[in-house]
Amino acid sequence: MGSILYGPVSSWRLGRSLGVDLVSTKGKTCSFDCIYCQLGRTVHPLVRRREFVTVSQLAQELETVRNIVVDYVTFSGVAEPTLASNLGQAIELVKSVLGSPVAVLTNSSLMPREDVRRELSQADVVVAKVDAHNEELFRRINRPRIKSTLDEILEAIRRFREEYRGKLALQMMFVEASKTYAPEMERIAEELSPDEVQINTPLRSCAVKPLTPEEIAAIRQEFAGLKGVVTVYEALRLEVIPLNLEETLRRRPKL
Repeated sequence: MGSILYGPVSSWRLGRSLGVDLVSTKGKTCSFDCIYCQLGRTVHPLVRRREFVTVSQLAQELETVRNIVVDYVTFSGVAEPTLASNLGQAIELVKSVLGSPVAVLTNSSLMPREDVRRELSQADVVVAKVDAHNEELFRRINRPRIKSTLDEILEAIRRFREEYRGKLALQMMFVEASKTYAPEMERIAEELSPDEVQINTPLRSCAVKPLTPEEIAAIRQEFAGLKGVVTVYEALRLEVIPLNLEETLRRRPKL
């Protein structure tokens, strides 16, 4: 697999997923420096969009996986994908070459930009992050490098929801600092009206300890009035443990 594409990997949110890293820098490039990020500290803080990987480079790598079978092609990687100024072109290219549904995982930081919302609207699924209910907690958990406030980001997601015809999922990462604010986070989810709410906690190695299954279950109860709520522990429990990874991926239901 080339430096732009990775996987396929098994994702509890998206099934069998082929990853596209449209930034592909050495070290993390992001507009956030989240305390729970599995990639560690942000090596290249960035808030301005630019081209990192050309569309022709991506096209060359896509040709090597033309016959791949996946549930989604997912734009993610070691960077915030919306920092790539050619994201929209890349989504079009993936769909034309592979014909697979496209998902984008975003930290939502650049969604106040109209061009970002327009390009994200080309994806079949957008997973947008919201980890806090107020500005103080937002800056404590996500450590943003952008000037946009949390309220401005939430307003941008609301606007995107009104215009978007694909599936919008809201990812909420709960850690020790935020676990008591589930009612406030539920109100945000209710206002944004996503198709799905993903309640997560950092299970991969990082500087922050994950919440326990019991703590996540208690948080899940606060979201009982919403449809389409899934937690990371619930999703993992649904996994059958067969003899090998290939069988796991075969049995995983499509979204």
